[in-house]
Amino acid sequence: MPPRLTAQDFDQELLILFDAYVHGSLDRRGFLAQAQKFAKAGITAAGLLAALSPDFAAGQQVPKDDARLKTERLRYPSPAGTGSVSGYLARPASAGTGKLPAVLVIHENRGLNPHIEDIVRRLALDGFMAFAPDALTPLGGYPGDEEKARTAFATLDQAKALEDFVAAAQWLKTRGDATGKLGAVGFCYGGGIVHLLATRLPDLNAGVPFYGNTPSPAEAAKVKAPLLVQQAAVDERINAAWPAYEAALKAAGVKYAVYQYPGTQHGFNNDTTPRYDAAAAKLAWERTVVFLKARLQGDSAST
Repeated sequence: MPPRLTAQDFDQELLILFDAYVHGSLDRRGFLAQAQKFAKAGITAAGLLAALSPDFAAGQQVPKDDARLKTERLRYPSPAGTGSVSGYLARPASAGTGKLPAVLVIHENRGLNPHIEDIVRRLALDGFMAFAPDALTPLGGYPGDEEKARTAFATLDQAKALEDFVAAAQWLKTRGDATGKLGAVGFCYGGGIVHLLATRLPDLNAGVPFYGNTPSPAEAAKVKAPLLVQQAAVDERINAAWPAYEAALKAAGVKYAVYQYPGTQHGFNNDTTPRYDAAAAKLAWERTVVFLKARLQGDSAST
């Protein structure tokens, strides 16, 4: 089996183009047209797009049928006029019906795809009850195809989606098999949602946004949860707004820690794409689990 491609195998300008495509400021045709100049040695622009796109099988760390876990698909009530929202929940099988601290997992801007389901299972193996809602539920749910998901996500009512995530947090926290302690972890779009939830949920016990957009600095005073902020180093689109928001967090006395991982690209924790950085992802995830355990399973009050 040939070695997996990494970010170092691609020109930085191409990675910036791919980031623009992923986040909707460049459509597929536009990406292919601009990526054409990087096509060489028999590799087409379409081939470059395929090489940069997710390979879910390669990134799976916990099998879907892992006997150590109990997983199920559930629905919870939506306050946004969508009836109910579907999601994926995992618990350690050894916990039985006992109460566990809960972690809300918030996906990237593609909906509840196999990678996020794998993240849910990883957290369950660390002793949490983890749940990931699918924001695409009102549009039929994650379609099983990343390009279709990208198209659907562009039409999503973001205000309603945020209310559905707020409802998910409240539903998860008050389940009969939950301890009442709640954390939130999100990636990219989901990282931005974690930041927003921290301004909306005064009883959130921990928030871990991975390379997510920050709210207006004026919102920082509403944050009561301690935050563990994970950032890529080569991510100007996200990082440009951080200094102002960090200053507002400091002024508000919010407890937070921020880590920026040298040389990493936006999405470095996602092990289904070449932007994945194994060393940085391992360290960031270790920090995440330690932080969540301290905040949700223990009595620690420091970051």
